[in-house]
Amino acid sequence: MGRFAVLAVAVCLWSGGAPLAPASSAEDVDLALVLAVDISTSMDPDEQQLQRDGYVAAFQHPDLLRAIASGAHGRIAVTYVEWAGRNIQYRVVPWTVIADRDQAEAFAAALAAAPLRREAGTSISDGLLYAGSQFNRRDYRADRLAVDISGDGPNNTGHPVALMRDWLIRRGVTINGLPIMLKDQADIEGTSISNLDVYYEDCVIGGPGAFIIVVKDARDFGTAIRSKLVLEIAGHPARPQQAAAFTREQRIDCLIGEKVRSE
Repeated sequence: MGRFAVLAVAVCLWSGGAPLAPASSAEDVDLALVLAVDISTSMDPDEQQLQRDGYVAAFQHPDLLRAIASGAHGRIAVTYVEWAGRNIQYRVVPWTVIADRDQAEAFAAALAAAPLRREAGTSISDGLLYAGSQFNRRDYRADRLAVDISGDGPNNTGHPVALMRDWLIRRGVTINGLPIMLKDQADIEGTSISNLDVYYEDCVIGGPGAFIIVVKDARDFGTAIRSKLVLEIAGHPARPQQAAAFTREQRIDCLIGEKVRSE
């Protein structure tokens, strides 16, 4: 599919060539955040459970509530979606305004109650496209738009990931990443790459203040997820891991996942 055909598909899901206009009846929030979580079969069931538990625990933690309270409006809107291969995406928890402990606990409870899924394929690009389409579903005026995407491998199917990243950035969305690097090199051939962190920096994330936080130990899932959410909600990126300038020479082939899969 050519560049313009891809963009035509995207426009159908998110109309307009400029940042989304706020709905007239919307409630002001500091951030509209889409949590886009990898459920591909390369994620072991125990890793998926740790990942889910990490998000649930984060919304129950006082650090997250303090980050929300630090904003000008003192509230955010958040939705939780899952993605795997091409055209495999699910909206798990719909848009929810969170301004206090009860609302955060309700979001955490809804997430904890949702079933775990595992699906084939890794289409970060289609995950980003689906995440971007969720901004059309919100009823909240947001000072900032962000997608928080996690995954344990490079894009290997669907649209080119850099094309979809750039499309979202042009519409005012910041994309932050949580690359999951738990497996040894011997375990990742054909499904992932050893320098997934570099891939996420060069090919996936972007926009004002975009950053990644890497998970290299399963025991760090909860802390990494909470830290990442607190940083993006408060609007303070993790500077030591912040993405370099968009014009920097690229260090990795953004089609490496597609090429590894075809070998």
